[in-house]
Amino acid sequence: MTPLTSCPACGSTHLDEIYRLEAIPVQSCILLDTEAEARAFPRAPLALSLCSDCGFIFNTIFDLAKVDYASTTEESQHFSGTFNRFAQELAAEVASLYDLKGRKTLEIGCGKGEFLQELARQTGTQGLGVDPGFIPERLPGADGQDIAFQCEYFSPATIAEAPDFIVCRHTLEHIPEVGRLMNDIVQVIDGNENVGIFFETPDVRRVLDEGAFWDIYYEHCSYFTLGSHARLFRRAGMDVTKLYLAYDDQYIIQYAEPTKGRSALENEDDLEAVRILAAGFPKKVADVRAYWTEFVKSRHAEGKRVAVWGGGSKGVSFLTSNSLGEEVAHVIDINPFKQGKYLPVTAHRVAAPEDLKLTPPDTVIVMNPIYLPEIGAQLATMGLNPELVAV
Repeated sequence: MTPLTSCPACGSTHLDEIYRLEAIPVQSCILLDTEAEARAFPRAPLALSLCSDCGFIFNTIFDLAKVDYASTTEESQHFSGTFNRFAQELAAEVASLYDLKGRKTLEIGCGKGEFLQELARQTGTQGLGVDPGFIPERLPGADGQDIAFQCEYFSPATIAEAPDFIVCRHTLEHIPEVGRLMNDIVQVIDGNENVGIFFETPDVRRVLDEGAFWDIYYEHCSYFTLGSHARLFRRAGMDVTKLYLAYDDQYIIQYAEPTKGRSALENEDDLEAVRILAAGFPKKVADVRAYWTEFVKSRHAEGKRVAVWGGGSKGVSFLTSNSLGEEVAHVIDINPFKQGKYLPVTAHRVAAPEDLKLTPPDTVIVMNPIYLPEIGAQLATMGLNPELVAV
């Protein structure tokens, strides 16, 4: 793979590499049926660079051909009550800002369709979800009613009617040519000046600040801050109308519309702060990786059983970035579609929380601190009281 030498967001050639991994799984939300398949799963290098002109961070050696989103991926977080409440609150916020009753909503990268279903329930919108990984039987009775689905990659050519509202949650970070996606959105809007746009994307400023290596993985080829996210939309001729951080400041929430000349929002002005954080990131991430590697290995050496709670991308990155294998006795996830499957490369078998009662852990590492109360309560109901920490 020939490294990119210009920014996919703004075209600048002022790039600085800030992080490199030599071999990580090319997919982390993948379900593998056997330990052998998991250990043989393909890997590839990653090299993140900062565009010092617009603040966009991206994998300069990302190869989209290595990622198959139509395969058996399992990205849904909707088995968590915490996440479900968040999604319901977002749908309610959209309902308070836009009258979507009887109007057409397009969701780009709808996943398994849960949010679009909730949005239709709260607003009465007519929804169209587009995602190559959509599984019809996971959302029985939805297709053909208020919402329909196209099991494919998004392309303006396959969208029959211009939407009144566009939703795109946790998809932009998977797109290498982010500028082209903006052009596609402009095309699908087809001159509708009253269209509303809602995006939700992980915030990389927190990753830089915390050295959060577990939030860096191959599928995420594009990383944004509030400012770089807004600048991408403004370059495409759109106004950013609302911009903030949510979900314990992990996610960027942004609303936009075809340009009407609004000035930039105050929290878009973050470029200098991001440059400073990026400059310190190599040392920061090295220190944090060393801390967690020692944390796990020292407990294992003492004969303690360590469990990682979260069998998704964060858990896979946590394990593979630091080459952790037998030191982790359990990988736990509440998503029943993950249970009994194997994680790529490390081949940890994902277990249900109830399995911990058979071999109680001494330490549980939670892959997202926002779930600590939910997980702590679940452990307590099982009569377990391990050391409980979050990355």
